[in-house]
Amino acid sequence: MPAAMGSSFGEQCLNSCERLPRHKCGNQKSCPQNYFAFKIISGAANVVGPSICFEDLVLMSSVKNNIGRGLNIALVNGELGNITKLQTFLQGIKRGTLVLTASYDDAATKMNDKVRAYFTELGSSHVGELGFRDNWVFLGAKGLMNKSPFEKHIKNDQETNKYEGWPELLEMEGCAPRKMD
Repeated sequence: MPAAMGSSFGEQCLNSCERLPRHKCGNQKSCPQNYFAFKIISGAANVVGPSICFEDLVLMSSVKNNIGRGLNIALVNGELGNITKLQTFLQGIKRGTLVLTASYDDAATKMNDKVRAYFTELGSSHVGELGFRDNWVFLGAKGLMNKSPFEKHIKNDQETNKYEGWPELLEMEGCAPRKMD
């Protein structure tokens, strides 16, 4: 490309090129009126933390300094520590509450059958098979009649891991309906 063409194109673009639209949470497309925009990104290895965005509001991220190793859960309409607190927390979620979850480092090791059953009630199809250092992102809801379409899972596998002892991060974005009916 000739140098003159490059500079004139740049000048023209400054004056007449349209900017690409920005969608909530940086998603690739906008959500319909009765849907919530979300983006959930799992952690990568034990270095890059997860992030959860809902309706263009970053709820959890390394920058906010409110994430930790294991499960990172953000509720919409609704603190976790040990497994007993997690069980109590999951049991007390009210019907219609959206639950956004991202793993970081190792979310599965401390999970027991009761915790896995609560996530299954929220619509998870993969929580039963989560293992050591697997990556998992999930959006479910209390009272969901079917399995959630918003879930991704990567097994920790030494043959396919992107990072030495961990699989690559997972990213999921989408539009969740405002009403479950």
